[in-house]
Amino acid sequence: MPVSATLAVNEAIRAKRESGKYVLPLGFGEAGLPVHRSLTDRLSRYAGRNGYGSVAGVPQLREAAAGYWSRRDLRTEPSQVIAGPGSKPLLYAALMAVGGDVVLPQPSWVSYGAQVEMLGATPLYVPTIPGDGGVPDPQRLKDYLDHARTIGRDVRAMVMTLPDNPTGTLAAPEIIHRACDIAREYDLVIIADEIYRDLVFDAGRAYVSPADIAPERTIITTGLSKSLALGGWRIGVARVPDSALGDELRERMLTIASEIWSSPSAPVQHAAAYAYTEPAELRDHIADSRRLHATVARAVAGHFGAAGAEVAVPDGGFYLYPDLAPYRSHLEAKWSVKTGADLSELLLDRYAVGVLPGSAFGDGIKELKLRVATSQLYGQTDAQREAALRSAYPLMLPWIAKALDRLDEVLKDLTR
Repeated sequence: MPVSATLAVNEAIRAKRESGKYVLPLGFGEAGLPVHRSLTDRLSRYAGRNGYGSVAGVPQLREAAAGYWSRRDLRTEPSQVIAGPGSKPLLYAALMAVGGDVVLPQPSWVSYGAQVEMLGATPLYVPTIPGDGGVPDPQRLKDYLDHARTIGRDVRAMVMTLPDNPTGTLAAPEIIHRACDIAREYDLVIIADEIYRDLVFDAGRAYVSPADIAPERTIITTGLSKSLALGGWRIGVARVPDSALGDELRERMLTIASEIWSSPSAPVQHAAAYAYTEPAELRDHIADSRRLHATVARAVAGHFGAAGAEVAVPDGGFYLYPDLAPYRSHLEAKWSVKTGADLSELLLDRYAVGVLPGSAFGDGIKELKLRVATSQLYGQTDAQREAALRSAYPLMLPWIAKALDRLDEVLKDLTR
């Protein structure tokens, strides 16, 4: 199994930059923003905490995370919270605790399928509805499940991502409801990856969690790497159901955690506990981040759309998923591009544009879809990133304007 595609493209982009080339870094989904001072202060204050602590996490963090969900109308007790070194290992622990094959949206984040396969199981990819990414299409889901069980597959879980990576879209509430109803009918555990929940662009848009609909069978995973740009701090939390099934899954996940990571970093847990209390300065910081992500992601989507690509307007996070299928014949005749991997390699090698092919996210190899991440356009220094975060007109900042102009040049040369 190769290194994660998102991490691999980040290394390729770094190598291009070190060679002196101007690079458009559109491959790696890091939040690309400076850490808020209140969090670095908290981390420093607790730097002397060096004990392992509870496997589930320090009480302060579990209480704060319970409050975070309770404020979102998901009543949560601290006993339902498990902390881990990032949401990715928590996801892996949840998949291991449930066992069996797993329904995944197609397309979906690269690590879902890889983790399922690492556990010796098989992902069952079910296509999503265009514009409603992150949730398997309910119209197809039952047929896929019936066929899988007919041929003897042991399907026990389904993953949903709200909002979605790679498409940047947020599924409509009725689609989430129908998918949850099917999960209940087929006795599937739902694992809801909600790490981008606080980055939904329209603050007035209703957010429906699978835990609102099927609370007895939904595990939620989230973290601070996206909303507060703390990817390198490696801290995440999971919420298990308040049910007999939830109690069983909690015990299994804690057993797994005890044998893999023992406990997350104690100083980071205390800083995360402060973050999950959602003080005013961090709420404002996230609001500024959300506005910046929305402005830049929608602008990049507009440039792809103007170039003739098919692309949904993103609803949250910092991703979009353009499809260059309208140029299939042209790209093959001019550039010998036959697959999404061919297209992404051409963009990196000829134009120094780092993106990922849709095939990395479960789509067919011949699809000419690309996962584009926009959050690395905010600047190469903390000063630039801070200026982007505070600017009322970030698209007018010279380094962001330069990146968008370069994207136009590349798309025109690629498609003309």
